[in-house]
Amino acid sequence: MQNRIEKIVSVLDTNKAEAIEVFDLRNKNYFVSYAIIASSLGTKHTVALLNHLKTALKPEETFINIDESGDWIVIDLGDILIHIMTPEYRVKYDMETFLSKLAEGKEGESL
Repeated sequence: MQNRIEKIVSVLDTNKAEAIEVFDLRNKNYFVSYAIIASSLGTKHTVALLNHLKTALKPEETFINIDESGDWIVIDLGDILIHIMTPEYRVKYDMETFLSKLAEGKEGESL
């Protein structure tokens, strides 16, 4: 699992994703074991990062679902969820706060 996470982070970092964060959600009552969040430089870069991940991770990884909008892409690998967002969407939806609290076991607290 750690090798998979490192490869995903490496692909994102190599292709200029910013503020990459990994959240360990194992045993935290969440539907995936890990969540990864990365910021893109803009909408075209968001799509480009998805394409880089597809190229680098297939055929080893199975892309179960991809939910795309220009500003936010969610990639479901089954036990890993990858969020790629424009900086504006990342601030607006603040997934870090939710995932941090979940990772710390504080999911019942209000945001």
